[in-house]
Amino acid sequence: MTHVFLVGAGPGDPDLLTVKALRLLQSAEVVLYDSLVGPAILALANPAAALIDVGKRCGRASTAQARICALLVAKARTGRRVVRLKGGDPMIFGRATEEMEALRHAGIGFEIVPGITAASTAAAMLELSLTQRGIARSLHFVTGHGMQGGLPEHDWVALARAGGTLAIYMGARTLSGLAAHFIEAGMAPDMPALAVENAGLPHARLWRSGLAGLPSQLAAAAPQGPVLILIGHAMGTARAADTVQAALMAE
Repeated sequence: MTHVFLVGAGPGDPDLLTVKALRLLQSAEVVLYDSLVGPAILALANPAAALIDVGKRCGRASTAQARICALLVAKARTGRRVVRLKGGDPMIFGRATEEMEALRHAGIGFEIVPGITAASTAAAMLELSLTQRGIARSLHFVTGHGMQGGLPEHDWVALARAGGTLAIYMGARTLSGLAAHFIEAGMAPDMPALAVENAGLPHARLWRSGLAGLPSQLAAAAPQGPVLILIGHAMGTARAADTVQAALMAE
């Protein structure tokens, strides 16, 4: 019998939860939730459910992953219906692998429920396609920090030459280094780039620049929410420029 559901909460807007995610929240007996899951979504959970904060945020006090895995196993073994609620999609930089392995090792069944990821949310918010015929034929989801918190070990040259759109998660703190590596690998310093904080939420913020100039803009703004960075020629089309300018004026 399945005891644990790894559920994507999407970008934070309750209206963007899947029907299945909502149904599971309303029937859950235990909910282990990330720090990116806001009060509006938690308010939809079964009132009788135990809500357990297991948030992980870069540079802040966080729950160790080993502790999260142990909690999942312990709560599932009580026979209660457990929902592990993750921001965005569980399978995109959501550390689902460690949790699935822990559950398998304990002999506990689980099910994955996808959620809307930040890149899709930002694209919808900006009315901006991440893939465009003749401009961006590929889309790359990239982490912005390594396991020890510094720069990740990417093949910078391959990414720079790919010619598609780069969607960089968790890259606000390392953007200066990321930009330097991409430029050194051959990417143009004026490559169109955007940074979106709290994509899909009413208090979202947006910055637009060439790749070389975006790090200083973002550093000056000191964002506190999750930031997605989008880099590529598709971000610099005429439609992109008009849409982004309208979004900036609306802030």
